Amino acid sequence: MSREVGVRGEHGQVRGTQSFVHTLSWCWKRPGLTALEIAWRWVIGIPAAYLAWREATRIWSAAPVDVAALQRMTFLDPMSAAKTLSATAHVLLPPVLDVAKWLAPVLVVAWIIVSSLGRTVVFRRMGHLTGASIRMRPVTLMGLQAIRMIALGASFAAWFWCLRASTTVAVAIPMGEGREPNLVLLCALGIIATLGMFTLWAIVSWVFSIAPLLAMLRNLGAFAALRSALGLSELKAKLVEINLVMGIVKIALVVLAMVFSACPLPFESIATPDFMAHWYIAVGVWYLVASDFFHVVRLAAYVQLRRAYESSDSALSGS
Repeated sequence: MSREVGVRGEHGQVRGTQSFVHTLSWCWKRPGLTALEIAWRWVIGIPAAYLAWREATRIWSAAPVDVAALQRMTFLDPMSAAKTLSATAHVLLPPVLDVAKWLAPVLVVAWIIVSSLGRTVVFRRMGHLTGASIRMRPVTLMGLQAIRMIALGASFAAWFWCLRASTTVAVAIPMGEGREPNLVLLCALGIIATLGMFTLWAIVSWVFSIAPLLAMLRNLGAFAALRSALGLSELKAKLVEINLVMGIVKIALVVLAMVFSACPLPFESIATPDFMAHWYIAVGVWYLVASDFFHVVRLAAYVQLRRAYESSDSALSGS
């Protein structure tokens, strides 16, 4: 039999998100997977947040920041607000960079190690539940995670360059010509650049997401797993589809978190500061838990799609 285009499962053609609701239900009925994902992320996230908060409060308390000027800022006077922000950044940036020189490498290395071990545990548990033979390759996963962090850093650099270009177009050029800066254009360009980079990352990052699974399924090294991922021509469109859907879900979660955060604002005259602080913490925790759940859903979709592909290969080779 000639090989058909696409991946066929038990019930015919399998699309990347065709069984998305089924995958959601499958993960929802197995909360242990989400618990494992939350556990390894918070093992590194809580100490990292504590260190960042401690250093931020130390820098803020020691720096001579004009807090009153920050509180007086308004969009009705953009020139004055820009001068205030520039003066504040001039004071805060040197100590922030001094701390980032040692804190950023420590957090990146810790993230690579903990995330690789945690993802290994999640994949192994998922393989046990689905019947897939998944081997432990923690060192390989560390290499893949390091490569992914380099690519993610490059995407942030490109995003920052886009924001600087937006500032030049909407602020620097009009001011150089003696006109008022166009804040509406600046916000529009910033939103377009952010959503565009977010979408681009969702399109290309599937390689870094599927490579660890292939390394554990096929017992491959880091670069061999990346080559194997790039060679999944039949699955490429489906993996991109899954990543785009997950990207839309992440945007929806951010919007929902913003809506939930704004819910108490009409009652701020009677809401105490303690209540508002606890409310924002609760919304933040909800967002993190929901995000971790959908990370598990994406991994489960990858595993199920890969199994459908392997079943198709077996069926075609036996025909």
